Amino acid sequence: MATQKKAKKKSSSGSDPKSKGIVKRKMATVMDEYKHGKLESGQSKKRVKNRKQAIAIGLSEARRAGADIPSDPNTKSKTKKSAAKKKSSK
Repeated sequence: MATQKKAKKKSSSGSDPKSKGIVKRKMATVMDEYKHGKLESGQSKKRVKNRKQAIAIGLSEARRAGADIPSDPNTKSKTKKSAAKKKSSK
């Protein structure tokens, strides 16, 4: 009988210790800024008032710093939508 390997599920903080350290540091600084009212969003430079937005900013910064974090599986990518549109229009 052939044995099947179970696919390892990636954690939200990345799989290797380096990624986990990057995520931990970035999230600590971002959440500290959020708590003290100093966290600003992208180009508009508006103060972030939503906790979920602060978490998203922290994960985004960690990804840019080199952490291996998978994207949210619940969000749909634009490429899939545009490919579906092209198929249906033909």
